[in-house]
Amino acid sequence: MAKEQDTLIYNIDKSIKKKADLINCHYWAYAVRSIMASVYLALGLAISAYSADKLNHIVEGLGKFSYGLMFGWCLVMILYMNAELGTSNMMYMTSAIHRKVIPTRTALKILATCIFFNFIGAVIVCFLLSYTTPYQIGHVAPDSYLIEASIAKLAKSPLTQFVEGIFANIVVNIAVFVTMRMKDDAGRVISLIFIIFIFAFLGFEHVIANFSTFSLAFFSNGGPVEGMTLGSILSNFFFSGLGNYVGGGLLIGLLYSWLSNKSDLYID
Repeated sequence: MAKEQDTLIYNIDKSIKKKADLINCHYWAYAVRSIMASVYLALGLAISAYSADKLNHIVEGLGKFSYGLMFGWCLVMILYMNAELGTSNMMYMTSAIHRKVIPTRTALKILATCIFFNFIGAVIVCFLLSYTTPYQIGHVAPDSYLIEASIAKLAKSPLTQFVEGIFANIVVNIAVFVTMRMKDDAGRVISLIFIIFIFAFLGFEHVIANFSTFSLAFFSNGGPVEGMTLGSILSNFFFSGLGNYVGGGLLIGLLYSWLSNKSDLYID
C-alpha cells in the first residue's frame, strides 16, 4: 500500500522509527527525554493547581475552569520540546507492533523505558517544587485544589479509574493526532489546550499526570494526604494505566492502524 507523506499514518511511522533509532543508539538520551516530559507536566500541573486556588478565592468553582485550561500547556510543552510521554507512546508502540514498523521487543522497550523514567522525573521535579514558595510545607492548605484532587482520585473505585483512564488517553491521543494534521503553530497550540481541557476539566485519570499529582501532593503536604497509601497509589496507577492503554493503545493506536490498512485510498 502506497503511503503519501502527508498522511497521518506516515507521520506516525516516521515518529516510531525516530524513537527506535534514539533508544537503540543512545538509551540514556531517550531516558532523559522521558524525564523531561515529567518536568514539563509537573510545571504545568503546579501552575494549574495554583491558579485554581487563586480563582476559587474569587468565585468558588472558577478554579476548575482555570485548571482545565492551564493544564493543556503541559502537552504543548511536551510536544514542542520533543519529550517522551508514556501515554502517547501507548498509541505509537501499539501501532508499531501492529504495522511491524519496528520489532516488538524494541516497541516494548520504548514503552517500558518511557513510563519508568516519566515516573522518576515526576518524583524528582515534584520533590524540588516542594522547596518553592507556593508548594513549601505549610503553604499548601488542606482544602487546596491539589490536595482535594489527589484525595478524590484515590477515593475512586478501580472501575471508575479504569473507565476514566480510557477516556483520558483517547483525548490525549486525539490531541496528538490533531497536531500532526495542522501546519500552523497557533492553531496547534489552541487545539491542544482545548482538547486537553476535556479530560482535565472532567477529572479523568491519566497515569503519567498522576505520577506528578500524587508526588507533589505528598511532598508539599509533608507526607501522605487522606487515603494515600502505597496500596491505593499502586491501585490507581494500575487501573488508570490499564485504562490509558485501552484508550490510547487499542482504541486509537490499534484501531486507526487497522483502519488505514483497509483501503489504498482511505488512509488516515
